[in-house]
Amino acid sequence: MKTRILLPFLFLLSLVFAQANDGPIRVLFLGHNSKHHPSNEYYPLIAKALGQDAIYFDYTTSVEEALGDAKYLGKFDVLLLYANHGTIKPNQWKNLKSFVENGGGFVPVHCASWCFGNEPEFDQLVGGRFKSHQGAIFSARVTDAKHPAMKDVKAFEAWDETYFHTNHNPKNRKVLMVRDAMKGDPHSKPEPWTWVRTQGKGRVFYTASGHDARVWSHAGFHQLLKSGILWAAGDAARARYEKFLAGRAPLKYVKRDNIPNYEKRPEPLPYQLPLSAIESMKYTQAPVGFRLELFAAEPQIVNPIYMQWDERGRLWVAESVDYPNEIKEGRKGNDSIKILEDTNGDGKCDKVKVFADGLNIPTSFTFARGGIIVAHAPEFLFFKDTDGDDKADVREVLFTGFGVGDTHAGPSNLRYGFDNWIYGTVGYSRFNGTISGKKHNFGMGVFRFKSDGSDIEFLHQFNNNTWGVGFNEAGDVFGSTANNNPTFFGGIPATVYGANRAMSAKMIASTPRFYPITPNIRQVDAFNAYTAGCGHAFATSSGFPKSWRDRRAFICGPTGNLLGMYDIRKKDAGYEAINAFSFVASADEWFSPIVAEVGPDGNMWVADWYNFIIQHNPTPNKGRAGYDAKTGRGNAHINPNRDRQHGRIYRVVYEGHDSKAPKLDATKHLHAKDLVKP
Repeated sequence: MKTRILLPFLFLLSLVFAQANDGPIRVLFLGHNSKHHPSNEYYPLIAKALGQDAIYFDYTTSVEEALGDAKYLGKFDVLLLYANHGTIKPNQWKNLKSFVENGGGFVPVHCASWCFGNEPEFDQLVGGRFKSHQGAIFSARVTDAKHPAMKDVKAFEAWDETYFHTNHNPKNRKVLMVRDAMKGDPHSKPEPWTWVRTQGKGRVFYTASGHDARVWSHAGFHQLLKSGILWAAGDAARARYEKFLAGRAPLKYVKRDNIPNYEKRPEPLPYQLPLSAIESMKYTQAPVGFRLELFAAEPQIVNPIYMQWDERGRLWVAESVDYPNEIKEGRKGNDSIKILEDTNGDGKCDKVKVFADGLNIPTSFTFARGGIIVAHAPEFLFFKDTDGDDKADVREVLFTGFGVGDTHAGPSNLRYGFDNWIYGTVGYSRFNGTISGKKHNFGMGVFRFKSDGSDIEFLHQFNNNTWGVGFNEAGDVFGSTANNNPTFFGGIPATVYGANRAMSAKMIASTPRFYPITPNIRQVDAFNAYTAGCGHAFATSSGFPKSWRDRRAFICGPTGNLLGMYDIRKKDAGYEAINAFSFVASADEWFSPIVAEVGPDGNMWVADWYNFIIQHNPTPNKGRAGYDAKTGRGNAHINPNRDRQHGRIYRVVYEGHDSKAPKLDATKHLHAKDLVKP
């Protein structure tokens, strides 16, 4: 009996051990909010440069967040410091010192050697302290090219501050690069520029390079930091990392025609071949403390365009292989609503049912009146299963009036509101129809309607193609657009203005930028920003850190292969949204999250469209993008590289979170948001 118990335990332990012994290098980047040495600008440059190499950065500007919790700090291989933080608290210093002496890597960069002046031992840990500088274009000279921390590093030239140091600590220190004496130097000997040292079981890598973007955008500097990080992480972490790299499929590229070159690159980006879902996950980063899990993948689901959960905790997904241009005669198409279920509790879909098929570009749905309402422009359709076989046997037109001139500008993001109306968004394809004898004509914003189709109201006018809506716990309305406005607040309903049209929603984002971990992104406009922002879910469960709850919002940025975040804070009579960088980001150029919602288990679920061509329009031409193309019936450019074979659903699980989904069969009036655990 004891043997029967022990063997499964040892097998499980071996799985955990195997998982723990290969994986990416995890770096905590501690920066600061400042116009001088603005780490908010430079952190994305190194994250993008090293993402394909599986060197992943978590970013914070809070000393307390980085160093206040020894357990959290201990989850990283390396701490990178680039900041001007003047002081450090005793417990923070204790945690930093213990982290290094117990085997953690420490990479102070440039101005980091000025930090924490109230702690004398900090200078000795770094190996020296900044004293003064001038500025010039120069190249630091390599003095020890054979040291492993200098692997593949070559001297590079850039404008930088010409640091001078004091409080040198030669103990266990090895200088690897020097800045030769220059005109105006206070002394004529070379200045130590890049060095390494050891302390306890840990390693320290310091370089004085890194004043501004002229260095942070330089490939030579990227290699310097990469080599320094890998050395500082230590031999065990490096072995784990190399095992991980050897075990993942390499990215493969081929040259194909019809790849848009909107960015006006000298040559269009090559075509990356798709990866399996498991291999794609190996190029995808979630924050430390979270893990990415696969729930479903092709052939179970292809091109998932929307998802929600029923009262039994089952995932329903709208699948659209016809999107964007295959508008069929009679609207009888190849799309469907599927029910995806995990029947054995292992966290993976093992049962798929088709609830309704023969659809043609359904863009959203929600549960109502014992069935589902499907956005199927120009109509909203009601489907219901009356005999319990999970197949719709009732199909009715609820109402009609949505435009079909552009398939990514129609209705989307249906969900129940706290007021028992159903909310949704619509873009510039608009709604122009009559309901209960009343004429309505609106577009580019948020609307609501009654589940029996008896009334509809336009609530929040915005200025662009809207594809996201969400609520905080107070029921306030937020949303996103597909055109460089990732988060807006619907403060005043448009109904207040009567017949007078007015902007009744306000963009609140501190910046619309997004932050990929690969340089290979394709965008037609709003470069390096949310040119295709969609969704606006809030962290409303225990599946997130406590400080995130009812504050952090998630917006998909598929053209950047990422799911981004904003911190929503009260401001005056409304809100402001502070860019919090990426929640999930991938170096797989097919990864295209278009839906992100908190599921009934309290975890973040992500629908990955998984497509190399994600941009809808404009139609490429030789003058703009390098080749001529045509526009299809859905107003999207026709491209043979659009994929209709892949699609994935992921779950992002917070460690320690009890992720069992409740079953609420007895309370079927509840909707997906009600299923989230507080």
